Amino acid sequence: MRLVPRRAFVGRLQRGIPGALYFTPRPSYLHTDPVRKGASAVPPGWDLGMAPERSTTVMQPAETASLYDRLQALPEGLTGEILNGQLHTQPRPAGPRARAESVLQIELGAPFDRGRGGPGGWWILVEPEIHFVRDTEVCVPDLAGWRRERPSAIPRDQRFETVPDWLCEILSPSTESKDRRVKMPIYARYGVGCIWLVDPLQRSLEAYRLEQGDWTSVGTWCGDASVAVPPFEALSLDLSALWS
Repeated sequence: MRLVPRRAFVGRLQRGIPGALYFTPRPSYLHTDPVRKGASAVPPGWDLGMAPERSTTVMQPAETASLYDRLQALPEGLTGEILNGQLHTQPRPAGPRARAESVLQIELGAPFDRGRGGPGGWWILVEPEIHFVRDTEVCVPDLAGWRRERPSAIPRDQRFETVPDWLCEILSPSTESKDRRVKMPIYARYGVGCIWLVDPLQRSLEAYRLEQGDWTSVGTWCGDASVAVPPFEALSLDLSALWS
């Protein structure tokens, strides 16, 4: 005995056209008796509507972009950070914050980075992309400083992987909670030596030193005072310039 295909019409109701019945050809198989001409019943185990096997293509799932890929894909004007496994974004700084950042870079950069009127010995940078864990724990402080006896501090690409000796965050109403509650513990965890928090709206500067894995307050200064704050106590800093 052998099986030969024939074309069977199986009706199906088309949606959207009430009462319309269309017929679509589908292959089926009938059992042919070699002695007795003509078709007989389908052998047991066969389905009347069974079709020949067809090859199928298995769709592979698309690769999921990493958090760092998403950070790099952010539109211009947004700063991204990866903090405790979450991607945080923020727009460019508003006027008071941008002004304080610019003045601090000038006041500290000339004497401590360039050695003009001061001891030198530092690299002071604005908004470096610091990778405490490469592409995984990524912070962008407003300013950061490294002592020059650490020659590996300045990379060839954008990833700064040497832990800074000093960081400064300039607070705003939208970033203060993140800077204090999220970023300060991260900075302590990876061994940043000193941190400043500058608040241009409150006209204040707070300084902290890392001791035994935790932050110890060095002091808080407000208003228009001239102050000498570690680790840059070699020169006096005029706070009034930060708020003007």
